[in-house]
Amino acid sequence: MTTPALLPLSGRRIPPLNLGPPSFPHHRATLRLSEKFILLLILSAFITLCFGAFFFLPDSSKHKRFDLGLEDVLIPHVDAGKGAKNPGVFLIHGPDEHRHREEEERLRNKIRADHEKALEEAKEKLKKSREEIRAEIQTEKNKVVQEMKTKEKKPLPAVPIPNLIGTHGGDPEDNDLREKREKIKEMMKHAWDNYRIYGWGHNELRPIARKGHSTNIFGSSQMGATIVDALDTLYIMGLHDEFRDGQKWIENNLDFSVNSEVSVFEVNIRFIGGLLAAYYLSGEEIFKIKAVQLAEKLLPAFNTPTGIPWAMVNLKSGVGRNWGWASAGSSILAEFGTLHMEFVHLSYLTGNPIYYKKVMHIRKLLQKMDRPNGLYPNYLNPRTGRWGQYHTSVGGLGDSFYEYLLKAWLMSDKTDHEARKMYDDAIEAIEKHLIRKSRGGLTFIGEWKNGHLEKKMGHLACFAGGMFVLGADGSRMDRAGHYLELGAEIARTCHESYDRTALKLGPESFKFDGAVEAVAVRQAEKYYILRPEVIETYWYLWRFTHDPRYREWGWEAALAIEKYCRVTGGFSGVKDVYSSTPTHDDVQQSFFLAETLKYLYLLFSSDDLLPLDHWVFNTEAHPLPVLHLANTTLSRNPAVR
Repeated sequence: MTTPALLPLSGRRIPPLNLGPPSFPHHRATLRLSEKFILLLILSAFITLCFGAFFFLPDSSKHKRFDLGLEDVLIPHVDAGKGAKNPGVFLIHGPDEHRHREEEERLRNKIRADHEKALEEAKEKLKKSREEIRAEIQTEKNKVVQEMKTKEKKPLPAVPIPNLIGTHGGDPEDNDLREKREKIKEMMKHAWDNYRIYGWGHNELRPIARKGHSTNIFGSSQMGATIVDALDTLYIMGLHDEFRDGQKWIENNLDFSVNSEVSVFEVNIRFIGGLLAAYYLSGEEIFKIKAVQLAEKLLPAFNTPTGIPWAMVNLKSGVGRNWGWASAGSSILAEFGTLHMEFVHLSYLTGNPIYYKKVMHIRKLLQKMDRPNGLYPNYLNPRTGRWGQYHTSVGGLGDSFYEYLLKAWLMSDKTDHEARKMYDDAIEAIEKHLIRKSRGGLTFIGEWKNGHLEKKMGHLACFAGGMFVLGADGSRMDRAGHYLELGAEIARTCHESYDRTALKLGPESFKFDGAVEAVAVRQAEKYYILRPEVIETYWYLWRFTHDPRYREWGWEAALAIEKYCRVTGGFSGVKDVYSSTPTHDDVQQSFFLAETLKYLYLLFSSDDLLPLDHWVFNTEAHPLPVLHLANTTLSRNPAVR
């Protein structure tokens, strides 16, 4: 059985470790295109003939049941004795019978004419040579492609960009800090330049094999995930030549009309989030256009009985499904609950309320549901609207749902009180049932499984230290001091998980059982794949407290990454952080450029670079502006209002 920790999409950002999409043969059939086209025409004519014949069958009944699915020709039968409508029974009699017979005859004549037309077209096609048929097919294909391009180039409504503050600069006054910031920038260039040479256009990079890499979260196509994910980091660091290279690739190569099944969650946070951030920072319209094009491709994922989206959707066909391992076909809380920020901005930028309505529908449904012990289980069945397995986690599978409740409130200029209440309620339940202190005095966040607390904390859950601090202001009963302290305790625990390894890099998860504290026990939990969550928490703690220890801890992590993860062709994760001679996994994750290096760069920058009262970071560290009510375009937009 596959280990859940290695499965895709198990939380804020869990790509599988060295797993690629299944390969399929590229051949489809031995028939040529022209022969298939002729067979298709003949089959179409035969089906039309059968369909027409159905309506020509005699009907000797006195009263005809006439239901062709056309509402304008249906007459509800009225029972004279009861005077009530009998739904579902449609009778034609009395003075209207003649009119409906004429309508029936008209429809039959139309079907007959369509049938004859199809047969004539088929005969004409069969008279033509293969070359002529092939030329016609190509002409039709070119026509469809041109129509799609015309639709894609349709301009979006002009919307004023919110007042943006702190998109440049951030130079620290201290020379030591400037040197550290420049080092982080050099690491970014090393990662980007090698991807540019060896993996350009691929989703990610294998820095040792020096070739492109991808996983099943991106489907089978080369969508340039690293390019899109890294754009805003390049811009913030002032790497404008590299930024323009990425922009050119997106303009010329980023295509969402591919026959590829992708993760709705990952594509939303990495691609839509990355494109929106690049648009807001640079003002380049192409990023907004591409974000909207992709968002339209994700909408069919919401076509479920409950409106809870599927985990995956085919960008071409719109067919969706869930991960086979996810609790009897359930959708995952951290996936369908991590759409709000991006979708609200999409409605703002397009004036189309559909994106806002989709995420608000999810919120309303969750509000109506019972929650065991006030906790949100990680699994929800999109067909039945019922919870799956009772498993609650602030790490993988659950984490960014809580993050987006808080950030929905922040992004709304603290006016989305509904989101804030849901966040406060959830955090109170988490504190009561999941947060504990170990014998050694380390505060950790466990996982609730069927009424039992598992004393294990994942690297992904380390983001929560920053979340608690970010949500301290505005907390109930003026508990800001409490949440600042709680965030600091989580940061200390996660730092210990790094400090207790040979490489000074944190494991994927760590236990608190008996004498074992903040240490991974199973071999499958000892890897580090360039994750950002601990450094993310250091940055938030620095911004809110200016305690120098967080910059010290961040620099320790940066040096460890440089020493043990840097290779000639980029940066790679390691398989065992407790081994002094680590083995690399040969994957440079896109989130390393989007998050890990960005948070390190911000940690050694001054606070006027992307100030938190004007920007909110999505779960992939893509900054989106706060939508202030003073913006008249937004305040008039009923979708967002």
